[in-house]
Amino acid sequence: MADSDIQYAREPQLSATEFIDVLVRSTLAERRPVSDQARIEQMLRHADVVATARANGLLVGVSRAITDFSYCTYLSDLAVDVAFQGRGIGQELIRQTHSACGLRTRLILLAAPKAQTYYPHIGMERHESCWMIAPQS
Repeated sequence: MADSDIQYAREPQLSATEFIDVLVRSTLAERRPVSDQARIEQMLRHADVVATARANGLLVGVSRAITDFSYCTYLSDLAVDVAFQGRGIGQELIRQTHSACGLRTRLILLAAPKAQTYYPHIGMERHESCWMIAPQS
């Protein structure tokens, strides 16, 4: 269970500035276009669910998902400030996101290299088959 001083909410209007800040503090910025604020803004506005974790108003965690609310949920971002990691915040953000999207959906994510060992620890199953087309420049 996450710390009781952490407040969780759905924030569909989360600002790109706050999102970028927590991406940087989580190290996820290494794999996100944080130098392109307009693109980050589009990522946020087109997400179906944006869940947040705040400590005394400071954004310390965020999850961003795309879903059909029926069959599948793609958890595209899960970021927790490194100073707040290890407190159950990521796990609670996943739980809240999955609940908002529908527990009948299959929650899918691509793990960041540094998070490979985290997901099995919280009960997620590894899937060996992922295929993708790289973005065009």
